[in-house]
Amino acid sequence: MNQLKKRYLSLDVFRGLDIALMIIVNSPGKEATTFAPLLHAKWHGFTLTDLVFPTFLFIVGNSMSFSMPKYETLSNKTFFSKVIKRTLIIFLLGFLMYWFPFFENGGLKNLSDTRIFGVLQRIALCYLFASIVLRFCKTKGAIIFSVFALISYQLVLLAFGDLTLAGNAVLKLDTWLIGESHMYHGNGIAFDPEGLLSTLPAIVNIIGGYLAGSFLQKSGQNYKTIARMTVLGVLLIIVALGWDLFFPINKKLWTSSFVLITIGLDLIILSVLVYVLDILKKTKWAYFFEILGKNPLFIYLLSELLVTTLYLLTIKGTPAYSWIAETIFISSLGGYVGSLGFAVSIMLSCWIVGYFLNRNKIYIKI
Repeated sequence: MNQLKKRYLSLDVFRGLDIALMIIVNSPGKEATTFAPLLHAKWHGFTLTDLVFPTFLFIVGNSMSFSMPKYETLSNKTFFSKVIKRTLIIFLLGFLMYWFPFFENGGLKNLSDTRIFGVLQRIALCYLFASIVLRFCKTKGAIIFSVFALISYQLVLLAFGDLTLAGNAVLKLDTWLIGESHMYHGNGIAFDPEGLLSTLPAIVNIIGGYLAGSFLQKSGQNYKTIARMTVLGVLLIIVALGWDLFFPINKKLWTSSFVLITIGLDLIILSVLVYVLDILKKTKWAYFFEILGKNPLFIYLLSELLVTTLYLLTIKGTPAYSWIAETIFISSLGGYVGSLGFAVSIMLSCWIVGYFLNRNKIYIKI
């Protein structure tokens, strides 16, 4: 039982690190003066920021390695009831987050241009399909599915479009399925980086996290275990870099090479955390991130709603978000440090809420 508790500590800290970085990345004071590692690659390529979301999926898979064994005794009907219920709740939360603040001009906000797919929606769909694959295909079948998904996705992208922003198959399917008005427009045109088609390879990130979590539970937290995970991580990175020559690493298209490099990096990060927290038992530094990792979904939603609210409120005719960033942080600390300082302040505000939730043993789970 003690060993199991330690594993959950590693998982909480892993989640907390990822949530902290996710909030900082999503709330820069001013994008024009944001440090390069905190920006997504414009198209092909890879930055530290590009690792954040796939890591969240990998961690979802880690969590599933603890919960899925409990489902083995359930009937298929009960299993699907639980999984579909959780999927719908997470998907709905993501949709409502984009619909927020719900009212405008004295009535309900129009749904005609509300984004349908997004971060939480992708988590929901990947969780659903990964759960089904892992239940009915087991470990060997999940690996076969992963290889098939990555190769077939590359073939579909090449067969039904190109690898440009305006001509890719992800955009074409979403345009036909939901229309441009329900897609993300932050890239200059209607294109959703969490589109339906690119959800297929993202499922593999969850499966990778699940297999890593299962391996840790079976092999134990020891030098041999983390050595194997590290070696596998390095091998996946090498394969990804080789694949990049033919099928570029691209977060917005969630290419197969992107999946491999992110799983490889996550395996190495997880190995380091297990080594530091569980083998060396250096845990004092981890408390800060453990707080964020206890209520990751709630804290992520809180950060997004906080940022949206700051944009809606105004100070001297300027959105509160921009006014606070410019007047308090950037004017005193400079552009780049000020933007980072503002982003960190958003993260710390959410941490304080997480601290009081943890202090009162309140853990919001679905």
